[in-house]
This record gives sequence, C-alpha cells and structure tokens, in this order.
Amino acid sequence: MLKEFREFALKGNVLDMAVGIIIGAAFGAIVSSLVDDILMPPIGLLLGGVDFSQFFVVLKGDGTFNTITQAKQAGAVTWNIGLFINALVKFLIVAFAVFLLVKVVNRLMRKREEKPAAAPEVPEDIRLLREIRNALQARAPAAKDGNPII
Repeated sequence: MLKEFREFALKGNVLDMAVGIIIGAAFGAIVSSLVDDILMPPIGLLLGGVDFSQFFVVLKGDGTFNTITQAKQAGAVTWNIGLFINALVKFLIVAFAVFLLVKVVNRLMRKREEKPAAAPEVPEDIRLLREIRNALQARAPAAKDGNPII
C-alpha cells in the first residue's frame, strides 16, 4: 500500500498540482498585501480618510467602536463592508491574473496546433531506392495498360 501511495504521490500531475497550490497561496499573499497596503490606503484617503479594513456598520450593540475588534469584543454584531470590498478587489485582481494566464496558454496552444508537423525524414537508403525506381520507370517503355515494362 505504501508503494502504491508513493507511485501516486510522485506522478507528474500530483506534483504539478502541489506546485500550483503553493504558488497560488504565495500569489494570494502578494495580492492581499497589494490591496491592503498599497491600493486601499490611497483610495481611502481620497474618500475622506476611510480605512477600508475598519469600515463597518454596527447592526446590533450599544456604544461607538473605533475598530471591528473592539466591536466584536463588546459582543456587537457588525456588517464589515470594508473587509468585503477588500476581498472583492483581491478577487478581481486574482481573476484578472488567471484570465491573462489562460489567454497566454490558449495562444501558445493555438500556435502549436497551427504549426504543421514536419514530415518524417526518409532514410538515405529508401530515398536512393526511390530515385532508382523513378529513373527506371522514366527509361522503361510503357505497356498498353500504362505501367512500365520491367
């Protein structure tokens, strides 16, 4: 059973999938940082100093809260609009990156399909034999049925 598992785990598709998941997780972390640390602070500044990660509405609970953490600790129910907007922006960036990747792969596959397959190279002896046959056919007189007489 261990041998079967090893064979399964070492197949190319499983390894490719594992590499894809690891790279995807790293890409997700980069996109999260891009959205949270680079894109949203200037957008929040342009919209009057809103910190999107802390943009929320208290649905149930008494008091005013500066952060979602404070509201959660007080037992308030919050509607975390800013976190949703951040997640939406992250999704759009990842979806666009996947779209570009699929577009490039499709283009490469089309080029591969359009490229005509090279004719297999004929061995030297076969090529010479064909030349001899053609020369003999050209020199031999034709019979009544059109085939050369040899």
